[in-house]
Amino acid sequence: MNTTDAGKLILRVVLAILILFHGVSKIMGGVGPITGMVAKAGLPSAFGYLVYIGEVVAPLLVLAGVWTRAAALVIAINMLVAIGLVHMGQLFEVGKQGGWALELQGMYLASAITIALLGAGRYSLGGSGGKWN
Repeated sequence: MNTTDAGKLILRVVLAILILFHGVSKIMGGVGPITGMVAKAGLPSAFGYLVYIGEVVAPLLVLAGVWTRAAALVIAINMLVAIGLVHMGQLFEVGKQGGWALELQGMYLASAITIALLGAGRYSLGGSGGKWN
């Protein structure tokens, strides 16, 4: 029995749902803090609204398994921007429990890159075929 597709499904579902929690939080509370951080970094504050793509649209695509590789890359880029804007000071820190201070962000980033490399698998709306799935 080949469990590769089941593994891809589990990875996709877990990453998508966990990132969606962040997106729903921004839908409910707005992106004011994000646009402020983006402006402080010297970029147009409107770029902050792209967080909706990275934390709502892309995770929904990954969850469904449609345009999975591209959507996972968007999540990875979103994580790199989050690390750059919010967490750079913690990049080389150890957390209170002894692990890397950015282990959660690192796991999200690594999972998104892994999904981008592996694709959705056959348990997806897009199926295992296709360039972006």
